[in-house]
Amino acid sequence: MKIIGLTGKTGSGKSTVAKKLSELGFGVVDADIIARKVVEKGSPLLKTLAETFGEEIINPDGTLNRKELSKRGFATKSDTEKMNSVMHPMITEYMEREIQKLNNDGFEKIIIDAAALFESGFDKKCDIIVVATAPYDVRLQRILKRDNMTLEAAKLRMDAQKNDEFYTDKADIVIKNYEPYNLDDELRKVIEFV
Repeated sequence: MKIIGLTGKTGSGKSTVAKKLSELGFGVVDADIIARKVVEKGSPLLKTLAETFGEEIINPDGTLNRKELSKRGFATKSDTEKMNSVMHPMITEYMEREIQKLNNDGFEKIIIDAAALFESGFDKKCDIIVVATAPYDVRLQRILKRDNMTLEAAKLRMDAQKNDEFYTDKADIVIKNYEPYNLDDELRKVIEFV
């Protein structure tokens, strides 16, 4: 089994890359989906987040107020680190279970689609690191369209991330996921490498 860590800055198109690789027979573990599962209504992690960032991050119906957590969790570098230190261990545990399930289902090549691959330490469990990249303006437009958030909130999220080199310096393969590059051509780098 080969575990391929796929990461990159927000708006770089990691999910698009993962989807295309899935269509080519790779198993995919999506850390975003797992991150949603671990903070479902009534979960121990949701309670810990409320203790850390305030009860206002919980909606009246008991679900997570994502916008409020985002506002508080990305307010400063220290807040982002605090949020990650609370969330990553639980997400990592779920990811390991998902990898095992995919392997049991016969997948030999498994993509770990994770924005915080390095910050969580999960990169150390990967055989290959793939980083999706795109220029700032391209990423900003993608985030605004995808997440239906204000320009200020999108920039806050983007600026909370590390610089480009933090990702590309650790990569075995860099995927340029923007024009004029052709994504199918870029994905051949992954297919040929594994």
